[in-house]
Amino acid sequence: MAMTAPRTLIRTQERTALRRRTGRRHPLVATLMVLPLAALLFFVFDGWETVATQASSVGVMLGR
Repeated sequence: MAMTAPRTLIRTQERTALRRRTGRRHPLVATLMVLPLAALLFFVFDGWETVATQASSVGVMLGR
């Protein structure tokens, strides 16, 4: 029983280190990850007209 505290401390430090590594991405990497999905949705849902309609709806909802 006396040896469980050091192991718990090590596990906590490992989790904290893992969270720090996966915390943020460079904006360019995030953009490159999103572009294939955006292109797929663009072609599947008829392109600019749908985007314009949705943008207009969001603008009305926000009161602009």
